[in-house]
Amino acid sequence: MQPLPCIIGLDADELADIKQRYGGPMVCHELLPQMMVRDRQLFVQSTSGARLLPISRMVFHGIFADDHDFITGLAIWAGECLPNAAAMMDCRLKLPCLARALRFTSFADPPRGYSSPGLEYIASGPSVAKWGNWHCGENKERFDDSMVTENASIVEPFISGEAIRVVVIGDSAWQIRLEGDDWLKSIHHDTASLIDLDSALVDDTRAVARGFGLEIAANDYIVDTNGVPHLLEVNHIPNVTRFPEIWEGYSTFVLDWLTADCG
Repeated sequence: MQPLPCIIGLDADELADIKQRYGGPMVCHELLPQMMVRDRQLFVQSTSGARLLPISRMVFHGIFADDHDFITGLAIWAGECLPNAAAMMDCRLKLPCLARALRFTSFADPPRGYSSPGLEYIASGPSVAKWGNWHCGENKERFDDSMVTENASIVEPFISGEAIRVVVIGDSAWQIRLEGDDWLKSIHHDTASLIDLDSALVDDTRAVARGFGLEIAANDYIVDTNGVPHLLEVNHIPNVTRFPEIWEGYSTFVLDWLTADCG
């Protein structure tokens, strides 16, 4: 039987691009399909939804509100999955992901705090509270002196500086200056741009990715006014469509992975 790969989470245009370049049968879903693991075989709902099909390889590239159990199912399958399913499972919940990443980075300072819901957190200076498990730049609040945390929150000092994202995909890397109209910076801002690589940040991003077992990752840093980097967040499903250069690198990496050892 010809291997049947599956790709989940990319938009229709990106799925069509990879499917055309792959040139063979493929199951594609923008959203989470039905999935079953039985006798070490992964079955995924067909593109039409009519039946379950045996899947040989899985490419997962999306963030969904209810995807943690789905990723756990992929980890139970333990088949060929990009990124590694167990690593995605460890990264998917934002706060535990950050706590784990601090073990692998060389730029873990300054120390973080934590507050249970309903407590007043008294800070020693401007700070940021982060809560929830959504890796999309949401659920953050800056405060100066104190804050009653409505949710379980990690609290970190607010650091002024340049917001940087480093994306690693296999052996390739890109560095992005994140921009925004206020203290919140994003890859989606119109003025966000690709910039020259900082080897120390690339090395650190690779070290964090290796620590988790990720083939693809993006670290967000703030580089303070003294030039010192501080890790802010790890993205196990980084945006790969904002810049054509990164999309070409990602799509080529996926296609090489899908066709490796085939035929």
